[in-house]
This record gives sequence, structure tokens and C-alpha cells, in this order.
Amino acid sequence: MDPKLVEQIAEHYRAIIQLIGEDPEREGLVKTPVRAAKALLENTRGYDEDPAGILRAAMFEHEGSEIVIVKDIEFYSLCEHHLLPFFGRVSIGYIPEGKIVGLSKLGRIVDSFSRQFQVQERLTAEICDLLCSELSQDVIVTCEAQHMCMKMRGVEKQGATTVTMQYRGQFEQDPALRAEFLALCK
Repeated sequence: MDPKLVEQIAEHYRAIIQLIGEDPEREGLVKTPVRAAKALLENTRGYDEDPAGILRAAMFEHEGSEIVIVKDIEFYSLCEHHLLPFFGRVSIGYIPEGKIVGLSKLGRIVDSFSRQFQVQERLTAEICDLLCSELSQDVIVTCEAQHMCMKMRGVEKQGATTVTMQYRGQFEQDPALRAEFLALCK
């Protein structure tokens, strides 16, 4: 992490702490601006990553397999509207077209897209679109998440969960295939 960047961001956090009426020099807050700056950089590291490159780094020739599913890939992100966390799980399915990808790479691309300011709908679409363009025309992605912007502020709905889904190819054309994926993800 670039120490100069950390300090620049920390200065802004100090100013915000002061603007809301707190003393940034108070014992419990003295180190908070630097910690918050480091946390922000860690939680937005996806801007420095190349999801397509991550995926291409582990593609292998393979014939067979009707469907490959990796489910319950946990993620953490920051809502671009309030900069509050949202978190949940992504499940990915694809039908190989002569190649497969190392399973850990699916988790890494989820992290790469989620570690940016995001909305859940775009996160789901970006994962699906990348897999469709680089791996297979037959892709489905579901995302189930909880949003702190709905729990901590505004409507304050503690039990609300949001589900988004994107699909292409055979998953778009064949409702039975979609249903099979969803049943296997339960």
C-alpha cells in the first residue's frame, strides 16, 4: 500500500471526523483515519486488478461436463450510493465449450468485481458478461446479498435480502436448465 496515498486519504477522514463534531485527536480516534484509509484501499483493491487476466491465467482444455457449478462464493462490497457494505454469496454455472477454468479463479473474479464501489445488479452482470466473453456462451450467475444501506439507514429493514440473476446462452433459452441450476444451488 502506498504510504503517501494512505496519508492523503487519512487527512480526509480526519476532516470528516472533525466536521461531524468529534475530536480526531481523541484517544480512541487518533489512529482511526489511517486505519480507515487502509480499509478503504483494501476494500477497493478491485480497481487495480484485471478480472479477464485472472480468468485467462488458469484455463484448461476439457471435453465433457454438462454443467460446472461453483456455489456460495462469499463476497464483500461497498454500495456506490452510500459507501456502506453489502455482502453475500455468488453462485456461478457454465457449460464448458472445450475449456474449463481453475475453480479458484471464479472466486478471484468475484472478489475483483466486488472490491469496487458497486451495485449488486451490475456486479452480477459483470461476472456473467466476463465469463460469457472469455469462457463459455452458456453462463448463469446468481447473487444473494444483504445491504447495510437498507439495514442501518433509510427503511431499516433488517431481514431484507436482495437476489439478482443474469444468464446467457442455453440458460436463457432453456427454463429447465435454469431450474436445474437453481435446484443444485439450494
